[in-house]
Amino acid sequence: MTETTRQSNDTYFARAKRSIPGGVNSPVRAYGSVGGTPRFLIGARGAYVTDAEGREYVDLVASWGPAILGHTHPEVLEAVQQAAARGLSFGASTPAETELAELVRERVAVGDQRPIGKLRMVSTGTEATMTAIRLARGYTGRDLLVKFAGHYHGHSDSLLAEAGSGVATLSMPGSAGITAETAAQTLVLPYNDLAAVRAAFDEHGPRIAAVIVEAAAANMGVLAPQRGFNRSLSEITRRNGSLLIVDEVLTGFRVGRAGWWGLEASQVVPDGAGWEPDLITFGKVVGGGLPLAALGGRADVMDFLAPLGPVYQAGTLSGNPVAVAAGIATLRLATPEVYAHLDAVSDTLSRAVSEALSAEGVAHSVQRAGSLFSFAFTETPPANYDDVRAQQAWRYPPFFHAMLDAGVNLPPSVFEAWFVTAAHDDEAVSRIVDALPAAARAAARAVVPG
Repeated sequence: MTETTRQSNDTYFARAKRSIPGGVNSPVRAYGSVGGTPRFLIGARGAYVTDAEGREYVDLVASWGPAILGHTHPEVLEAVQQAAARGLSFGASTPAETELAELVRERVAVGDQRPIGKLRMVSTGTEATMTAIRLARGYTGRDLLVKFAGHYHGHSDSLLAEAGSGVATLSMPGSAGITAETAAQTLVLPYNDLAAVRAAFDEHGPRIAAVIVEAAAANMGVLAPQRGFNRSLSEITRRNGSLLIVDEVLTGFRVGRAGWWGLEASQVVPDGAGWEPDLITFGKVVGGGLPLAALGGRADVMDFLAPLGPVYQAGTLSGNPVAVAAGIATLRLATPEVYAHLDAVSDTLSRAVSEALSAEGVAHSVQRAGSLFSFAFTETPPANYDDVRAQQAWRYPPFFHAMLDAGVNLPPSVFEAWFVTAAHDDEAVSRIVDALPAAARAAARAVVPG
């Protein structure tokens, strides 16, 4: 885009609203919970993004996670360009698909524990979780699904009941267009409440096909499971003949080499070892920023998928060669040194934000799950979705806009995680830290709307 064709974000938004519902193709992009005009981005490199007006921002969205190495990493770009030169899409199997599947199986392993027996590639995280649920129902012959309030697993019908993320941002309990019969097949329980899980199985156990849970919640802000929670879910589901689906669309390959499950299995997270999920869903990092996702798990369960089994799933773009190339390059470059850097930067930034808010007397709690972090405007750390919704969320919009004005791009919702990348160097971190005092003052001056 040249200087002569550059237009304002306001102009682009007005134009978009004439052709696209709400002017956006994913609701949280509309800035509905923070107000103002969305930034229309035209470029990104390293730790920075550039908007349509030519302004540069330090980025803490990272394409909602997949830009773990930083935007437009040269080796990832080279892999994508080479793959694109060979063909954008074949609608047929490629050797690279198997290479990526083998790479995922090898990474998601701790000692003798290797929960990915087989892997099926799809195009989006929504498709991965939707397929995992269909597979669980087909494998068990049962109809009910258990999910947790505030957990977001994509926008398929049975999963939008009390979802977090964009649904929470829009204050929507679910979505129009979902039938009562479909909603009735999902049991929504409070997160981190094992007593509620046990009670649900006592009442409905023979009908429950699966429990689906974010490995660590990251769509109502970041909210890690309480010690031993995931392991207990595994014990309960196995005892009752149900499956446990662990959603690592956000955490997989982002918080560590083997995702959140790997942190627990490695005993980095206390009381989390000694269990394996039946199915795991992946997205974001696994595709290196291109549309690719996957589900994997026990071979006997995965073999229920067509063409071997009776559970149908298909997709012309599944395992797209260009996306697969981006995924392979990204995973190979996501080394232990990268994860150490992500953790260190997250430590620095989460501490700096907390100190700035404390200096202005703003009640808050720091929410962490590995390198993922967020902040809740409440003194008492949340344990579940109700706690998250009870915070003083109205303090976030002025905080967000003060950071944006200072050249820092934050997630446009208090219900989203913050993402750092391997490209966030000292200069990028300093720019973020320098913007914090004014943003904290804006949060302190905020008033309850209405």
